[in-house]
Amino acid sequence: MVILIAGTSHTGKTQLAQKLLEKYKYPYLSIDHLKMGLIRSKNTKLTVEDDKELTEYLWNIVKEIIKTNIENKQNIIIEGCYIPFDWKKDFKEEYLKEIQYICLIMTEEYIKNNYNDIIKYENVIEKRKQQKCVDIKNLIEENKYNLEMCRKLKNNYILIKDKYSINLDTI
Repeated sequence: MVILIAGTSHTGKTQLAQKLLEKYKYPYLSIDHLKMGLIRSKNTKLTVEDDKELTEYLWNIVKEIIKTNIENKQNIIIEGCYIPFDWKKDFKEEYLKEIQYICLIMTEEYIKNNYNDIIKYENVIEKRKQQKCVDIKNLIEENKYNLEMCRKLKNNYILIKDKYSINLDTI
């Protein structure tokens, strides 16, 4: 089984991956770690600011990792912002049966009511260097866009509305 966890920044993808690792003992791959390895090793001229180009570049690698895991009957959790919404087009039906996709999406109301907590818990799993301030308007717009795209392409998603609670048994 391959579990893909998508969503915009600050939605809890890494925390969910960590909880699933602890529950199921599946290893996980952070696409951000792959991105930084490629950038720091100078295996790409792309930078952390090149989101659209990074999605295409990284997805070409990640989709082959997914196929290899399925062919080898290995479980893995892959999380990151760089999973395109039309990801299904890259897999035959036999592969799709082995992939569980979930996108984490926060409502505008949740973001407005919990913005300080969202920032407070941004480093709950990864102890990142100080990041630039997260713009609440961008966070709202990115989550709205993700919801629209998930609905349009019939992708599974978890909508975080009132409190941040995810039932691991439903994934």
